[in-house]
Amino acid sequence: MKNRKKFAALFLAAALVAACAGCGEDAGSGESGSVNTEESSSSEENSEESSEAPEESSEESSEAPEESSEEGSEGSEAGSGEGGTAGIDASAVMSYEEYAAAALDTEVVVETYVQAKQSWWENKATLYTQDENGAYFIYELPCTEEEYAQMTPGTKIRVKGFKSEWSGEVEITDAAFEFVEGGDSFVAEPKDVTTYLGQDELADFQNQFVAFKGMTVEPVDPEDENCTDAFWYRDNNSGQDGDDLYFRVSLDGTTYLFTVESYLCDNTTDVYAAVKNLKVGDKIDMEGFLYWYNGANPHITSVTAAE
Repeated sequence: MKNRKKFAALFLAAALVAACAGCGEDAGSGESGSVNTEESSSSEENSEESSEAPEESSEESSEAPEESSEEGSEGSEAGSGEGGTAGIDASAVMSYEEYAAAALDTEVVVETYVQAKQSWWENKATLYTQDENGAYFIYELPCTEEEYAQMTPGTKIRVKGFKSEWSGEVEITDAAFEFVEGGDSFVAEPKDVTTYLGQDELADFQNQFVAFKGMTVEPVDPEDENCTDAFWYRDNNSGQDGDDLYFRVSLDGTTYLFTVESYLCDNTTDVYAAVKNLKVGDKIDMEGFLYWYNGANPHITSVTAAE
């Protein structure tokens, strides 16, 4: 998803300066890690570029919703902000194959199952959802706090919105939903996609619950032979405990960047603690959701010693 949060911060700062200028005041000026291979670029450059994706969600709760390119498609009947009261036509529900083939910025209707909740902000939820055939990332879905609490893993919902894209991440925006009463339940098992790392085919599993196995933890700075640090906080370690975590792992000589997205798994979770306890050279298995930001940017939810 971009750096929506950084964009929002800059937008709000610019708005403040403009407002002060308009009042005649002398205002002063103020302000998920992609799994791309890193063989040709330095640690600092890669971490700065890749860190832009996860920051989107780590600042979501303290800033206004930021996705400017996805703020309300004209003519949309979805996204009324009233939660699960959409009265969506069940006969319009698409299969995953139909959804995948649909053009961007067109209306889509899907039935899907909640897998994880990334955030809830101003009566809007961001969700990882999936069915037996594929996954749907649902961005800022209007719902009440009570409805959000009901969205436990496996809960079936019907969603009507627009198929959108941000920096390669395909998602459903400007949406409305309803619970599927009496619907069945589905919780996805992680799909092992280790062999697809660095391959175009990895995109076929976008937003799905996936696994990466037998990977080796690499140092924060691969150019420093004395570096023993195995993780850092956002913005090249400008963050602090509670922010997104980044770490590097390698497979067959190629290094990849992974993220613990702090809204999905905050600093009270086992995975957050596990990454902070990683040592360079550890062999690990991981699970998480295959988010996308100018390339694969997995949001990791579990880290364990490799079997």
